[in-house]
Amino acid sequence: MPTLNLALIGNGTIGALVTQKAEVTWMCVPVFDGDPVFCSLLRGPAQPEHDGAFAVEMIGGSRSEQEYVPDTPIIVTRLFDPAGACVQVTDFAPRLSEGNNLSAPAMLVRRIESIAGAPAIRIRVRPMQNYGAEALAAERGTGDANDCLLYRGDEITLRLTTNASLDDVMNETAFGLDEPVTLMFGLDEQITGGATRAAQNLADGTSAWWRNWVAALSTPSGWRDDVVRAAITLKLNVSEESGAAIAAMTTSIPEASGSERNWDYRYCWLRDAYF
Repeated sequence: MPTLNLALIGNGTIGALVTQKAEVTWMCVPVFDGDPVFCSLLRGPAQPEHDGAFAVEMIGGSRSEQEYVPDTPIIVTRLFDPAGACVQVTDFAPRLSEGNNLSAPAMLVRRIESIAGAPAIRIRVRPMQNYGAEALAAERGTGDANDCLLYRGDEITLRLTTNASLDDVMNETAFGLDEPVTLMFGLDEQITGGATRAAQNLADGTSAWWRNWVAALSTPSGWRDDVVRAAITLKLNVSEESGAAIAAMTTSIPEASGSERNWDYRYCWLRDAYF
């Protein structure tokens, strides 16, 4: 089974799991219990390695490190090669105030930048539908949407808006990371103002929302950071629409290897929510 050492990001509408190598291995759209468009977490031994994944690979990368931005669920993954080059990947799901309203779209934002050296990367975007049964092919957007790729499923259409070369993304071609790359993946909605500027605005608003929320918590001084991280994790598992707390983001992961106890945890189990 792929690693279960995963970072959780989300916004109360969707949640995603990110490996220490910057691969999104689980994400359901448009809600917690929706069809997992990224589902490589449940990849079988006979399936292609990257099917159901959203991966950022550093060419020649040899190690990685990962940490949350303090007081937020924004995760930063750094990839290194033996020569000292470094790529930084910042992942989050937007949650921010718009006037008196809360905005928490079914969207994943990924920002990739070079921190040291002259690294090259490869981006793999392979969403699927029907619980990993069918791959969704990429097609170029047209007209005002010519900066995006569309993935048309039976029930929904997904959009990847980016400032990267669409050819490089579609063909999974390695390219030099000469400037920061932004990837915005979610439901088929037009992004205004360009991916880079829109992502920066969303990042600023998301960081501000979570830090304001954390500031209102009552936390002990001795274990403040641990309590805050636990509180954020619990908040990510609460549906913004209903207020229900789901048991976990995932389904079909056995409690132990070979076990049949592989429940769908993406629902509110009343007993567990009570506790």
